[in-house]
Amino acid sequence: MPLDRTRLTAVLQAETERFRAEHPESHTRFAAACDSLLGGVPMTWMLKWTGGHPVYAARARDAWVEDVDGHHYVDFALGDTGAMAGHSPQPVVDAVARRFGELGGATVMLPTEDAAWVGTELSRRFGMQLWSFSLSATDANRWALRLCRAITGRPYVLVFSHCYHGTVDETFITLDAGGRPRSRAGNVGPAVDPTVTTRVVEFNDLAGVQEALADEQVACVLTEPALTNIGIVLPEEGFLDGVREACDRTETLLICDETHTLSAGPGGCTGAWSLQPDLVTLGKSIAGGLPIGAYGVSAEVAARIEALEDADLVDVGGVGGTLAGNVLSLAAARATLGEVLTADAFERMSALCDRFVGGVRGALADHDTAWSIVQLGARAELAFAPEPPRNGTASAALHDGELEDALHLYLLNRGVLITPFHNMALMSPATTEADVDRHTELFGEFLAAIAQ
Repeated sequence: MPLDRTRLTAVLQAETERFRAEHPESHTRFAAACDSLLGGVPMTWMLKWTGGHPVYAARARDAWVEDVDGHHYVDFALGDTGAMAGHSPQPVVDAVARRFGELGGATVMLPTEDAAWVGTELSRRFGMQLWSFSLSATDANRWALRLCRAITGRPYVLVFSHCYHGTVDETFITLDAGGRPRSRAGNVGPAVDPTVTTRVVEFNDLAGVQEALADEQVACVLTEPALTNIGIVLPEEGFLDGVREACDRTETLLICDETHTLSAGPGGCTGAWSLQPDLVTLGKSIAGGLPIGAYGVSAEVAARIEALEDADLVDVGGVGGTLAGNVLSLAAARATLGEVLTADAFERMSALCDRFVGGVRGALADHDTAWSIVQLGARAELAFAPEPPRNGTASAALHDGELEDALHLYLLNRGVLITPFHNMALMSPATTEADVDRHTELFGEFLAAIAQ
């Protein structure tokens, strides 16, 4: 099906007008917020929602959100993964109420038994011996990079072009059209140009990894097992094994960031694919929506950290934060890992995603549309190309702002949310087959609306 740009523009205009007409209260609150909030939102990423302004949330539960204008949405965005467990799962509500209400104290700069329980559970799932906690995956990644540089004495880190590991300075680097490293377009006020601190290659380019590590000046490779924040880019056969071998040969540490790839199963891709990283970082979803991050280290890395003589790890040395490891987030994490994001839940979530992907592929076939969809456990991503991209640059090249806005707004106006940053949908333990089928129905209608 050839894309009719004239019809696409008309669809987007009509959906924008409908959105404005049906969301007057959200518009009023957004306009008022512009007097006190930068960009009119509490965090600038919220401006990514299409339509001119975000809807204002009134309530959320399980796999649905309700806005202040009374619209009810099936939620496949799930807080861009932060609510993978669903909104306010009852075990987490109970744990937080007990910790904050009955027992009291959200942060007391003292440990509780929940921390060790969560550490033990994460060790079982990911194979890392020791764990520490932060408030975000950004911090977990930032601290992991510091530790790797400290114990190796090497200055560089290696990442993949168009990766995303939170707002970590070293990772805002891409390859330009000539294959040369450059600060990522739009990088805001970097302390130093990331080409000073970081080497970058394309995902799935094993020869590039080997060359970048050859002089043994790279402290660590930081990667998601599959790229997710530029669209899902899966590793080709043998790539991750080759990265592990290259790291071993050059005594470079390997960090797997499982923040988004946790969708692959209880132990993320590390567990599902039997990976052997030296460190694992996590965030967002493991505390049922409360702020948290974590990093785990192997026994060997733990011993090397312990052997550091001049590193200030217990005060102001650059690793830590007053609210990190707080008792409230760890109570939530224990409930989430123990009772919500279980192996049985992931099995059901993945089956729902199978259904979601099958529905999208069926609609694409019905409308003769040469797009593709990629699945990673409970997560799926639509790509506007016949074949899924094999690296971040290829995935970035598929971005089509007008098409994405039209698709997102068409779905939103009919009660379905997908992630505003790209074309991702995530299943939660509370998602239903009816939710999935609703998306399939609307997706097919959208394809018909923009066809020639």
